[in-house]
Amino acid sequence: MTGKKSEAITKGQISDVNNRIIFKNHTLCAQFLRDYTGLDILKDITEEDIEDVTEKYQKYLGISFDTDTVKRIHIRDIADGSDMPMYIVSLVEHKSDVDYNVVMQLLQYMTCIWHDYEVTMKNNSLGNAKNKDFRYPPILPIVYYEGKRKWTSPMSLGERIFMGDVFSAYVPDFTYKLINLHGYTNDELLAHGDEMSFLMMINRVQSAEDLKDFLNVNREQVQGIIDGASEGILEIIMGTIWNLMMKMNMPTEDAQDCMRELGERSMGNWFENMDKMDIQAERKNTAEARKELAEAKEKLAEAEGRLLESENRLSDTKSELSDTQSTLSDTKNKLSKLEQESEKTKNQTAISIINITKKYSGIKESAVSDVERAIGVSKKEAEHLIEKYW
Repeated sequence: MTGKKSEAITKGQISDVNNRIIFKNHTLCAQFLRDYTGLDILKDITEEDIEDVTEKYQKYLGISFDTDTVKRIHIRDIADGSDMPMYIVSLVEHKSDVDYNVVMQLLQYMTCIWHDYEVTMKNNSLGNAKNKDFRYPPILPIVYYEGKRKWTSPMSLGERIFMGDVFSAYVPDFTYKLINLHGYTNDELLAHGDEMSFLMMINRVQSAEDLKDFLNVNREQVQGIIDGASEGILEIIMGTIWNLMMKMNMPTEDAQDCMRELGERSMGNWFENMDKMDIQAERKNTAEARKELAEAKEKLAEAEGRLLESENRLSDTKSELSDTQSTLSDTKNKLSKLEQESEKTKNQTAISIINITKKYSGIKESAVSDVERAIGVSKKEAEHLIEKYW
């Protein structure tokens, strides 16, 4: 490992890796297409056959989705010996929420690609769409989904069209290839023995149970994948694992140790270090935090009760003041005392809310509405209290 890279690890400056970066690497993309599309025509695809044209079509559509990729694939040695272009549209959905408009988004890309192909062929005198023998290139739409929720988005366009069953004959009929990451086990992913499948296996880890499964995989197979990875892909693997360790709250120093070993292509005690992400301890900490939060809410409720009681007493005192002019002097003194008590209680309530917010979210804005609602002040007064006691 170079001194520069080692220094970056020491400082914790590992590049953030998302799926766009992974799919932008043509070696990984080729592995993905060979392993998971199930198309024989792609079983021998290599990185030299792949061209990234995402930016071109996003400019045409006037959109910029970080998780979308469009690849132009050069399919060679087909029946007539020609070099046939093929397009892969991949929408990478790595959020937990299902995107219900994905089929329409795919259609937009597909029509844009076909239109551009038609114009290009005509301008280069290679074909004319008006001719009988003109053919548009095939497009394979893929949705790569990492969420754990069941994928319930429509698989056909007709399901997104009002009265789609009635007008089915007039609605474009196509589906897409759904590759659901959580539909594979770690063993099934690792069986491919390549870096892309290893990255997918890392991205499966979203819970304590997932981490346990990940740490029980065949370590010799993982070492073989690490040994065979290029420097560029090794950096992507390191970035992905770093993201995982930070997500699982692994101590930074231990995470840096893992990165140093991985950067030297030595697994060593790497898996043992990963075990330091003590999920049981995290669960205990979470339970304790929930208990503290419940106790804090109980104290807040008590404070709100005292405030209500003070306000009720204040209301009663005001009634007595209007009914009994003869005891005006005594009542005024009592009223003043209660108002001071009410103001003090309001401040205490505001301080309780502010302390809870600082401890559990740290976001001032979320405390404003809570203070405003709890002690019955205006937004401006609530903001003033936040600034005073934060």
